[in-house]
Amino acid sequence: MHTRNLSPILAAAAAGMLTLAGCGGASTADPAPAGSGVRLLWMGDSIAGAQAPALEAALKAGGAAFKNITSDGGGNVVSGGHEVTTMAAKDTWKALKENLASFRPTVVAYQITTYDWGTAQQQLSSYRKLAKTVHDSGARLVLVSAPPYKIDDFYKPHAGAIKSAPAMAAKAAEAGHARYLDAAQLWGRDYAAGQAQRAKDGIHSCQQGSAAFAAWFGKQLGTLVAYTPAAPGAWATGPWTGDERFTKLGCG
Repeated sequence: MHTRNLSPILAAAAAGMLTLAGCGGASTADPAPAGSGVRLLWMGDSIAGAQAPALEAALKAGGAAFKNITSDGGGNVVSGGHEVTTMAAKDTWKALKENLASFRPTVVAYQITTYDWGTAQQQLSSYRKLAKTVHDSGARLVLVSAPPYKIDDFYKPHAGAIKSAPAMAAKAAEAGHARYLDAAQLWGRDYAAGQAQRAKDGIHSCQQGSAAFAAWFGKQLGTLVAYTPAAPGAWATGPWTGDERFTKLGCG
């Protein structure tokens, strides 16, 4: 078992448990056994991918099933007519369709990606399509805003789309069949601030940030379905902290 920086990871996870946030739906739990019936499909790009190890550990400790279908350099559902994002979106929709049938999630959580480029209308249409697709499968959709991250030269041409995506996701959730969670109440809105817990690249999170998100998200999940999050001490210092994602990010 990896035991690096245990105190900071536990502290970050505990802090996440104290922050409750969310909008776009009522906080009504489904009448199901706590945790045992929850099956979460996790979607997004590499930012969500860096959060996945902690999220998997936390949810499994709480009795839920978890599957990660995030994608580096993609994971988006909005194509926006761009060659790169069109191909990535096609792969995402294919993966979603396959996993709705095979994994049979009860909850699908989509963290808005850095590749959801396009007009505001294209974003809204795509998020509504996602909500309908998930609802038709019998699952519930949770749309989660991304943490603040550095808008470098790669992202600058798409800064407008990156800015409008959360608002369009929230609007799509208002129509029903989805819940929108504003993760800014955990991360804040400044990627350079300590609260954002970004890695050296200013984009992804290291173990502490991922643990904080897992604890926060688990609490939010408990307001949607009958799920009781496990205490951070049960999962926050597990083998997941040694995932190669963190090594590649230069997490100390």
